Amino acid sequence: MAPLSPHWTLAFGLLGNVVSFMVFLAPIPTFYKVYKKKSTEGFQSVPYVVGLFSAMLWIYYALLKSNAFLLITINSVGCVIQTIYIVIFLCYAPKNAKLQTIKLLVGMNVVGFGMIIGLTQFVANGVASRVTIVGWICLVFSLCVFVAPLGVVRQVIRTKSVEYMPFLLSLFLTLSAVMWFFYGLLLKDINIAVPNVLGFSFGVIQMVLYMMYKDAQKINTKSEKLPEFQDQIIVVDERKFPELAEQIVDVMKLSALVCSEMKPVAPPTPCGNETPVVVAVPPPALPVQPVAVA
Repeated sequence: MAPLSPHWTLAFGLLGNVVSFMVFLAPIPTFYKVYKKKSTEGFQSVPYVVGLFSAMLWIYYALLKSNAFLLITINSVGCVIQTIYIVIFLCYAPKNAKLQTIKLLVGMNVVGFGMIIGLTQFVANGVASRVTIVGWICLVFSLCVFVAPLGVVRQVIRTKSVEYMPFLLSLFLTLSAVMWFFYGLLLKDINIAVPNVLGFSFGVIQMVLYMMYKDAQKINTKSEKLPEFQDQIIVVDERKFPELAEQIVDVMKLSALVCSEMKPVAPPTPCGNETPVVVAVPPPALPVQPVAVA
């Protein structure tokens, strides 16, 4: 069926391209930091591999469907940008992270995407059935991608801190969802419109949470949990154990640099009347990078 208004469809499609392009550029500061420090610092490659897979799916869907040139343009740009991010990550990531990224790339973007193409080309009968099958795959996958930021929302509510939820990124994601929703609505394509209803809803929730907690102080989980162990901490006599004292001082310096909770990992070892407590400091929580879905 022809779209309700070709002019409005074109307008929302172009606006969707512009806003989605801004979303694709959002991780640039993160990768500039990776480039400057020559280290990924614990950042994960999963969002960018998933983003590349999503862009590939939508390009395939647009090639099967007519009147979807604007989907091809933005997702082609997305493929290039996500590939650049992944290459930078592979250049500076540790060996284990590189192996995990390569496995994910091969499994999702080569094997998984290849199976989708093979099944739709050789099993499905006719272009219409292929469009339907690939459209439903795109719809389900996009819904899963939009649900992913719920972890960030939960973290914001728990910590009362918007450190890992930048307002501009949430705004652009919401605007992108609005543009693509109306684009899909005017085309009468539920595979484009439906996922972006969820994307718009989550975007509004994120912006509301940002307005609620932008001025609130972040909960210091370390200061809340320290009283539990105050009765176990005893000052070490530096004259008797100079090396041990230096090690404990080093641990305390690290704990001041890392936002984490302290847990005892070894039972106290008696030595006279003084009992040092050895603590382990886990790595800090890492920000979650969102994925744009056109």
